[in-house]
Amino acid sequence: MASLRGKTLFITGASRGIGKAIGIAAAREGANVVVAAKSKVKNPKLPGTIHSAAQEIEAAGGRALAVECDVREEAQVQAAVAAAVERFGGIDVLVNNASAIWLAGTLATPMKRYDLMHQVNARGTFLCSQTCIPHLARASNPHILNLAPPLSLKPRWFAQHVAYTMAKYGMSMCVLGMAEELREQGIAVNALWPRTVIATAALNLLGGEETARHGRTPEIVADAAVAILKRPARECTANFFIDEDVLRSEGVSDFARYAYAPGETLMDDFFLD
Repeated sequence: MASLRGKTLFITGASRGIGKAIGIAAAREGANVVVAAKSKVKNPKLPGTIHSAAQEIEAAGGRALAVECDVREEAQVQAAVAAAVERFGGIDVLVNNASAIWLAGTLATPMKRYDLMHQVNARGTFLCSQTCIPHLARASNPHILNLAPPLSLKPRWFAQHVAYTMAKYGMSMCVLGMAEELREQGIAVNALWPRTVIATAALNLLGGEETARHGRTPEIVADAAVAILKRPARECTANFFIDEDVLRSEGVSDFARYAYAPGETLMDDFFLD
């Protein structure tokens, strides 16, 4: 299994939540982490900035570069990738974590919310991948990892929030297509999704603290991500991984330490039967 020591990870939406947790977990392995996100200054409604995340990553043992980057803006993505390459000499891993969510039916979804989700989720993932691929092609064990669910055409996953599902499945379809497209180049493209709800700021749309009590911390997704990214790229592509399954395959059987509120019943995440 490959090591992440000295490898450079470009992580979108890494100022908080799952993205930051992946950055910290990779830093413990000795990785360089590019924190690419919009949050440059403190927001009273959301924790963390690119700079505070970079400090935590460096405290965990890695090197960090904080780059202000809106994944909707092509010029910003190109500038962020160029800065990463200039600082660390290349990019070994792209983690498409940035995501927008709006859980509502058709009539209750303003078009600005529809556009935001598709621009960040589907288009942002495609753009970041497109920009990083030339650099990944020069890496020794290149990976693209999208925080995206397994694809399903069951109506239940569309009926309540069709706009969000379409946008999120756009990230999943990037995995399906790019994995095959990039197979001969040896660039792994995989998806990772949590078994349970994860206690992040996004849960403010799902009941906040009460819902979080029935979830796990972002660290379970981060540990699963690191395990995937250490695998040989040519032998590990086109997978729709579930965090718990990945860790079980690594020999983990006790998940109690990941519980947000120990002893509470866990709630399954979206898109999982």
